[in-house]
Amino acid sequence: MGKLGRSLAVVLLLAWAGAAAALDLDAAKTQGLVGERVDGYVAAVSTTPSDEVKALVAEVNTKRKAAYQEIAAHNGAAVDEVAKLAAQKLLERAPVGSWIEADGRWYQKKQ
Repeated sequence: MGKLGRSLAVVLLLAWAGAAAALDLDAAKTQGLVGERVDGYVAAVSTTPSDEVKALVAEVNTKRKAAYQEIAAHNGAAVDEVAKLAAQKLLERAPVGSWIEADGRWYQKKQ
């Protein structure tokens, strides 16, 4: 595993760790409130999310962006490239039934 791969492993740990709020990322995903996007960030599945879901999404995405920026700087890569690589790994590891946004639409993972 190269430097970029090891760095992405750290991002994956951050991604699954969730937030320290009453609603954490894993719970929000399990409840279908939050899903993964193909760009490496999360989003609310509903068009009218609660304030708690909005806060969780903002917190997770802020942490992810900071991690992506650090990895990109360390490896001489573009932030978007790092985010997309992380997204690939997150989507591969997402359990069946997880919500994934691609092309502006939400889908549930089938395999």
